[in-house]
Amino acid sequence: MLADKAYDADRIRALIEGQGATPNVSAEFNRNWKPCFSKRLYRERNLIERFFSKLKHFRRVATRYGKLAENFLAIVQLASMLLWLGAYEATT
Repeated sequence: MLADKAYDADRIRALIEGQGATPNVSAEFNRNWKPCFSKRLYRERNLIERFFSKLKHFRRVATRYGKLAENFLAIVQLASMLLWLGAYEATT
C-alpha cells in the first residue's frame, strides 16, 4: 500500500500488514527506526496524485454534473485524453 508521511504510524503499519499488504510509507524525519521504503514506487504514487489534481481542474469532473455513471465516465475519459494530448504536444 502506498501512502504519504501522514500515515506513518506503527498502528497503521500493523493494520496494513495484518491485512496481508506491504506498506510503502515515507518515514517521518524524527523516527528512530527507518522501515523499508521504495522511492520509485513513491514517485509513481505522486504522479498519480498529480494527475487526479489536474483532472479536478475540469469543472464538469470536479462537480460531477452528469449523474449517470456512464456519462461521468465519458467525461473523465475525455478530460484524461485532453490532459494526455496536452502533455504529448508539450514533448514534441
